[in-house]
Amino acid sequence: MSALTFLNRQVLYLRPDPTRVVVRPFRIAAEPRGHHKTDRTRANHIVERVLALGAASAQLLLDEVLENFQGRHRNLLATFEARAADMEFAFVAHTKFTRTQCQLIGAYFLLEYSFEAAALFNPSIVAHPDQSGVPDGARRFVLSLRAVGEGHVSSLTFRSGLVSADGSVTVDPSARLASVPRVQQQLPSDAAADVIDLAFHPGADISERVIFPVTDAQSNGIEDARFVEFRHDDGRRTFYATYTAYSGRGIRSELIETTDFLSFRMTPLSGSAARNKGMALFPRKINGRYAMIGRQDNENLHLIYSDDLHRWGEGVVFLRPEFPWEFVQIGNCGSPIELDQGWLLLTHGVGPVRKYSIGAVLLDKADPTKVLARSSEPLLRPEPSEREGYVPNVVYTCGAMLHNDRIILPYAVSDTYSNFATMKIPALIAALSLKRAD
Repeated sequence: MSALTFLNRQVLYLRPDPTRVVVRPFRIAAEPRGHHKTDRTRANHIVERVLALGAASAQLLLDEVLENFQGRHRNLLATFEARAADMEFAFVAHTKFTRTQCQLIGAYFLLEYSFEAAALFNPSIVAHPDQSGVPDGARRFVLSLRAVGEGHVSSLTFRSGLVSADGSVTVDPSARLASVPRVQQQLPSDAAADVIDLAFHPGADISERVIFPVTDAQSNGIEDARFVEFRHDDGRRTFYATYTAYSGRGIRSELIETTDFLSFRMTPLSGSAARNKGMALFPRKINGRYAMIGRQDNENLHLIYSDDLHRWGEGVVFLRPEFPWEFVQIGNCGSPIELDQGWLLLTHGVGPVRKYSIGAVLLDKADPTKVLARSSEPLLRPEPSEREGYVPNVVYTCGAMLHNDRIILPYAVSDTYSNFATMKIPALIAALSLKRAD
């Protein structure tokens, strides 16, 4: 059975929007995130110039700044004051600032950043924690996306939407404003990393929320979050996502967790598996242990078990490239989805001329190293209209969602924008069953 007979592409193009901006710290010279040292001379030159302004001139300048920027951001004056307080470590002894001076100084150490100007891609999807008011048979969802802006820095942003009873997908319009969370606390974990607690303003629409790199290990990007709704043994549910932290020099896997998509905790993962990217957590424990799909050798897929959610060691290979569309390498496309027939794992394969396509395997529920069936041909490959972009010839996803008798699959196109496809599960399983692995 051809994938074309059961895969339905939607027309929901989520494209990068350069008008969506946030304010971020403008780091002079080599100002580090840890505030250990900076170019204090340059910082204080800026302060001296502001302090030299008369009161009327300072107020006029602040009014001009507000007229230019206030409609583009929430609570801008409070943001200016917070940034000035954050920069206090760099200022030499000075007389107490007036409130106007404080706000102006904060403004000089901020910049406006178009966080999705370059790309909006590699989505994952989970059921929204709030399903109130949803029509019968429908489901509200949260979509996470990798956004890329100036300097190719990746951040994590969100959308919400609805899947109707018949499988049609709608995405809510994005809010005009965007904001970054407050860093509530930064807890030391070891010499190389920190645990970070973040919180957004409760009134912010989910599409306003943007998570930027916080630690040095993340400084060049938070990449490819794979969200999953995890069911604990006691019935609690937590949304976890593995993602790649990129420092500009190296990578490692980290974990973000939330129950409401308002407050988040970011924790580095440890162990040999965490030195690689593309890890995806099962939505529940397997035989009493946490389980993860990962790629530890840049070629094959491994199953990894752990008794500790934050420590992951060596796994066992259970899937190798077998078909021409995946000869270069294979990887997971998000967390496994539990079906009656087994664990459905979406995979990506790299073929000739670095063409990325999406396939699937069906794994045994009790022992996911047992492959029950797999796709010999891709379920989704770049169509002629989807070949062009920042990285040509790529379709990619970081996670799909089960809804009634369908798989809801958001996917990225050529590392530039995102779209959706849906697949009916009976037809999908039938297609895989016709191509059983030996």
